[in-house]
Amino acid sequence: MGCGGCRIRFNFWKVLSKASVFFTMVLIFTYFFYCLTGFCDSTPRALFKQQTPQRDYDISIDRRRMLEELRPSPRCVRNTTAAPRAQQVDAVGQKSKNESAHSSGIPVSNTFGTKRFPQAIIIGVKKGGTRALLEFLRIHPDVRAFGAEPHFFDRFYDKGLEWYRNLMPRTLDGQITMEKTPSYFVTKEAPNRVCTMNCQTKLIVVVRDPVTRAVSDYTQTLSKNPGLPSFQSLALTNATTGLIDTSWSAVRIGLYAKHLESWLQYFPLSQFLFVSGERLVSDPAGEMGRVQDFLGLKRVISDKHFYFNQTKGFPCLKKPEGSSRPRCLGKSKGRPHPDIHSEVLQRLRDFYRPFNHRFYQLSGQDFGWD
Repeated sequence: MGCGGCRIRFNFWKVLSKASVFFTMVLIFTYFFYCLTGFCDSTPRALFKQQTPQRDYDISIDRRRMLEELRPSPRCVRNTTAAPRAQQVDAVGQKSKNESAHSSGIPVSNTFGTKRFPQAIIIGVKKGGTRALLEFLRIHPDVRAFGAEPHFFDRFYDKGLEWYRNLMPRTLDGQITMEKTPSYFVTKEAPNRVCTMNCQTKLIVVVRDPVTRAVSDYTQTLSKNPGLPSFQSLALTNATTGLIDTSWSAVRIGLYAKHLESWLQYFPLSQFLFVSGERLVSDPAGEMGRVQDFLGLKRVISDKHFYFNQTKGFPCLKKPEGSSRPRCLGKSKGRPHPDIHSEVLQRLRDFYRPFNHRFYQLSGQDFGWD
């Protein structure tokens, strides 16, 4: 009888223990179910109660962020009419992120910022020093430039302005978007097309003695095509009369006054900066100071950034931090020029003289090429 009572009590506690375990598992399961469905955020959190007095507001922010992450990327949306609006929304959202990153000194990923049309374009001239100018400008933290030549306003205009804008790098507030395509300066349609995009665009023209420029142009072409006729046979229509062949592009590009007159029909002179290709070599810091002033930038690029490379014959950028060597332009820059008869060069100088003087008048600068 006593042993039977012991067994009853033992079974009772055994059942009670199993029931407790069962209810505990039910509670745990219920808790995890509510957490997975998002309702556990409504439960009190004593540890963070004093640090987050606006808990409901924070929860709504978290849920908004979750929804943003689930929302498809704008690049996947095919509705082109909605794309500009989506870009505006993205720009607003990125602005606060960029400002907080700037204030904290945290490097900003290139996925931040907005793709904008260029506010300034280096439009010319070929073999004038445009690549050097762009590379020097890219030292500046407030300049973002498209590395290659897009050739939008002379070759790919039919692709549309949105295609052109998507080529550009992303920029933050206060940064300038730039590109350079030297052939724009000599393209008849380019001035109107650039003005159609934005008539407030700043235009930079790097110019150089047109005779030296023509020889440099010929040297570059000769390196790609060794079978090219002589400079004299291309520059002169007739060796006896000495008439200059203006149909040859190497000669035609140097008629700066004629090209500038086309651009002045759409843009005021105040929106142009004429950079001396010669001074860009002899005094890069001084010429870059003018460029920075024209673009409304703080003068960051100075003498400390340059050294003169005797082998190439032009300035290079000093070794940046974290780099093993200084930055010079490629092997294609600074090629030795072929020997050209002095009489041919003199005929070219005589030919260019009136055009140079007209260019000095139009630009308001005497470059001293005569």
